[in-house]
Amino acid sequence: MRVLLAALLITVGISTSNTPAIADTAPRPERVSAGTFTEVYDPSEGEAKQWYINDHTFVFDKSEGLWHMFGSTHTEPAAPYGETTLAHATAKQLSGPWTRRPAALTVDRRYDRVYGETHLWAPHVIFNDGTYYMFYSGGGPVGSMSAISLATSTDLENWTRDPAGPLFRDGYDARDPMVARVDGGWVMYYTATSLPIGGNHIVAYRTSDDLRHWSERSIAFTDPSVGNAGGPTESPFVIQHDGLWYLFIGPREDYVGTDVFSSDSPWHFDTGARAGHIDAHAAEVIEDNGRYWVSSAGWGQGGVSIAPLRWHAD
Repeated sequence: MRVLLAALLITVGISTSNTPAIADTAPRPERVSAGTFTEVYDPSEGEAKQWYINDHTFVFDKSEGLWHMFGSTHTEPAAPYGETTLAHATAKQLSGPWTRRPAALTVDRRYDRVYGETHLWAPHVIFNDGTYYMFYSGGGPVGSMSAISLATSTDLENWTRDPAGPLFRDGYDARDPMVARVDGGWVMYYTATSLPIGGNHIVAYRTSDDLRHWSERSIAFTDPSVGNAGGPTESPFVIQHDGLWYLFIGPREDYVGTDVFSSDSPWHFDTGARAGHIDAHAAEVIEDNGRYWVSSAGWGQGGVSIAPLRWHAD
């Protein structure tokens, strides 16, 4: 279990959890599942080398009728700390065909310019009041001071970093931000550890009224596994459906594995409330004309795939 994940992490020099997440085999009603995954974008097409997309995000530009996808990227094999650009591709439909565009952002290593980025990971883009907001992980001098940063755009092509620098720093390797609208405010979920140097793998959250100033962190989910760097609470995605809140996280059970947890509150998810398991890595939920889809990507996965997302009654 999680053998592939462990092998990949060891290969690139990232520590694994001391206590791996254990599959919960207790029977329970399945609320969420996915259909068959179909690859919709291959970043290697037309390139001399094989490329991958890892953590990614989708956003639809209503004015242009165009889907945009942004993601962590590099040539194979996996090299997370070498991911210094954010991929960008566009398509008229989620199913494609997708067109590769110039990189959305390139790492800013200059400490005299506040950022001092070491890599670019896990963008998440939302639209609010005429502006697109891209939240992303920019790394930092040490894992205990990892940066969550912001860039904005009005056209999804040209991005400007917030001149004030990163929104906040957190450890260990705080990353994978996802922003949702909750109770009239904004909530950012992200993965981190309970202590700056390690500890339990958690899904943390912060709140904001303006998308620029964020509260101190709280914890939405705590996994019993401990360690630092890679862990089983990555790529958090939170969505409300039919009165319940759902948290998607992984890798769980294997590198290509996402668990879904349900709750009646967006502020807390319990490990005993698993609502489904999906064979996806870095899963994102996309709504398109009333239909829900879930995506998957990652190292060695050949590109970005999507599958219909299914909601089930008890």
